[in-house]
Amino acid sequence: MRPPRRSVAPAPILSRLRAVAWDSGDAVDAIADGVVIFDRDGSVRLVNRAAEALFGVDRAACLGRPFAETFSLTNRDGSTWLEFNTPFEGPHMRTGVPEQSWVLPDGTEALITARIRRDVPLGPATGVAVSIRTGRGRERLDRDRSDLVAAVAHELRSPLTGVKGFVQVMINRWDKLTDEQKLLMLTTVHADADRLSRLITELLDVARLDTGRLALARRGADVAVLLARIVDNVQAGAPHDIVLTTADKLPEVWVDPDKFTQVVTNVVENAIRHGEGTIYVSAEPWLSEGDLPGVRVIVDDSGQGIAPEMRRRVFTKFWVGGSRGGTGLGLYLVNGITRAHGGQVAIGDAPGGGARIVMDWPGEPA
Repeated sequence: MRPPRRSVAPAPILSRLRAVAWDSGDAVDAIADGVVIFDRDGSVRLVNRAAEALFGVDRAACLGRPFAETFSLTNRDGSTWLEFNTPFEGPHMRTGVPEQSWVLPDGTEALITARIRRDVPLGPATGVAVSIRTGRGRERLDRDRSDLVAAVAHELRSPLTGVKGFVQVMINRWDKLTDEQKLLMLTTVHADADRLSRLITELLDVARLDTGRLALARRGADVAVLLARIVDNVQAGAPHDIVLTTADKLPEVWVDPDKFTQVVTNVVENAIRHGEGTIYVSAEPWLSEGDLPGVRVIVDDSGQGIAPEMRRRVFTKFWVGGSRGGTGLGLYLVNGITRAHGGQVAIGDAPGGGARIVMDWPGEPA
């Protein structure tokens, strides 16, 4: 049996629709990037406001003039964009020009892409739409990456220095060390190795979240058991007391237990770093928008809290609060992993004046 035919507009109608879309200036004026459209003979047909500002030209005076003479885009070799890319030449399957770095008249970097217009599929090119974006976004991204590399290098150096130092002492003075000293050193090395492993896991999870490839091995889990295990592990090396309170008969949550542990551990350790007294962890029943049962996990500290105007920024990548340092990825991962489970994270004020982190986790599906 043949599939039903789709309704296709006649070629003249499609041509008119393309022409209307191509010539529409109102829409492109709303675009933040610069847009310049020119014909096969090089005559400029459209310039939006952003392009006018980027090139410092009068867009009305540009119409009908040659693109190459009106808009200066050069590379390090002195070639112009039009000479280098020759958009009207090459195979008829060519649909555009990929993003490239060029220099604007004022000397700043711009990222240029282009779309090639063909009135007839696989026919000759009849026009080009050029999109111009300033390089400030990439510069900011490069700075963020540099900051991340510096932060990660610092976080890696500290435990590696400890591991190397203790191992060197054990190699040089093994016969002179008591069993208690050896045990202490090996325990410290093991803790530092765990710290390195957690950092590497965080970096991998950031990459997976950014690309939408975070894998979750979900199953029904008892929140009370998981929280007790988390609190015991963190309390072993914590300078402050951690008080855990869980409601009776909590519903099961449908989570990846390892990721749940990673998220809550991150929040509790963050509370310890920024708090000054007892940390309170609690769990209570929670209903999602569809009235499906889940669990709300709350972590309260007694620090200075987080100002309301800063709470949205806390979950962004590379955000670092206070002077405690870190990679700035912890709370970004907390938010990303929780949302990947179908839950949510919010920040409020703790009863004692510190910060309250609220994590809602969905229950087991029916």
